[in-house]
Amino acid sequence: MKYLIVNADDFGASTGINNAILELHCLGVLTSTSLMIDMPAAGHALAIASRTSSLGLGLHLTLTDERGAPLVDFNDALVCATELNRQIERFRAMAGRLPTHLDSHQNVHRDTRLNALFVRLASEHGLPLREHSPARYFSSFYGQWDGETHPEHISVDSLLRMIESEVREGITELSCHPGYSRPDFDSPYDKEREIELNTLRDPRVLHFINDRHIKLISFRELPAVLPFAARL
Repeated sequence: MKYLIVNADDFGASTGINNAILELHCLGVLTSTSLMIDMPAAGHALAIASRTSSLGLGLHLTLTDERGAPLVDFNDALVCATELNRQIERFRAMAGRLPTHLDSHQNVHRDTRLNALFVRLASEHGLPLREHSPARYFSSFYGQWDGETHPEHISVDSLLRMIESEVREGITELSCHPGYSRPDFDSPYDKEREIELNTLRDPRVLHFINDRHIKLISFRELPAVLPFAARL
C-alpha cells in the first residue's frame, strides 16, 4: 500500500497562507499542516484547526527568520533547547494538546548543532520528527533556488511526475508551501506560494493520486497504518 501525507508548512505565518491551507484541505488533497506558533496569524490558524478536526496539526519549530537568519545562537545548546521546549509548551497551551508531529522552519533540524536537540524533544513527547519517523520525507516540490523562481518545477505536470516516481510502497511525506500573497507577510518565497496553491487545487492532482490507489493520510494516522506499512 502507498500512503501519502501532504503537509503544508508555515501555517500561522499569515491569513493568506492559512486560508490557502484550509482551501486545499477542504478539497481533499492536503491532509496535514505544521504551525508556526509565534507568528501573528497563529491564533487565526488555531481557530481554523479547531473547526477542522480532520486536518492534522503539527508544530513548525522556528529558529530562523524568513531569510534564514538565526533567532537564537545555534552554538548555545541550552538556549536552543530552552527555545524548542518553549514553543512546544506554547503549542500545548494554545491548542490544548500536543502536535501530531514536529518539523522545522527551513529544515534547521538538519544542522549538526541542533539535530540531537530536535530528536530528543521528539522522543520525550513521543512525536514523529521529519526525517526521523517512518514517513519518508520528499522535499523537492519547491519553486525557488539560487535566488530565482522556477515555476515549471511546481507546475501540475511536474508534481504529477514527482508523485509517480517518489511515492513508493510505505509512507511518504510531501511538503508544500501554498498561500495567498498578502501585504502583512514579507517573505522571499511569495509568488511561488500562489503557484503551489494553483497546482495543488488543480483537480488533476487528486484524480492522479486516487487513480494510483495512493491513500492520503495525516501524521495522526501513522500508528494505525504502521502495522501494514511494516509488512512491505
